[in-house]
Amino acid sequence: MREKDAQFFERLCDVQKPQYLWIGCSDSRVSADQVVDVLPGQIFVHRNVANLAVHTDINLLSVLQYAVHVLKVEHVIVCGHYGCGGIRAVIDGEKLGLIDNWLRHVKDIYNKNRAELDLEADLDRRTDLLCELNVAAQVRNVAHTTIIQDAWKAGQSVSIHGWIYSLKDGLLRDLEVGIECRREIDPEYRI
Repeated sequence: MREKDAQFFERLCDVQKPQYLWIGCSDSRVSADQVVDVLPGQIFVHRNVANLAVHTDINLLSVLQYAVHVLKVEHVIVCGHYGCGGIRAVIDGEKLGLIDNWLRHVKDIYNKNRAELDLEADLDRRTDLLCELNVAAQVRNVAHTTIIQDAWKAGQSVSIHGWIYSLKDGLLRDLEVGIECRREIDPEYRI
């Protein structure tokens, strides 16, 4: 890095001012900086198995609150990926131990969308579809938090995006499930 930019580390130490929060999967093959091709310092990152945004997860909520209220990020990206092991474990009914409790959130999404998912005979395609449905659900979950809604109420511009990454071709796709304001969420979740 110093060969390309002699002052890189000095600038990196100076200030953290990212415009983006990335909520992604812990999968070692999906690194936020590399997927979107940016240098360190441009994306604030939270990762967990199956890129979940659970309303009782104090770790996620702390990261979200810091990113939105302190760093003033303008974009929250929920990024899943095709071929996610956590998603596949739910479809296969695989028992993995403690993580089964965490993946219960994905099971809820599967059950809610069972009719659509069970129409897909190809197991890989069914997994990919559940990956997409999971991203859409997590986008809504982020928008439903008091953190995001308080920011909107205060006039802060924060958009939530739902993306999916393909390990097969390295392409990032917008699922077009984004939410930009309070009006775009179901009334029962508005605060």
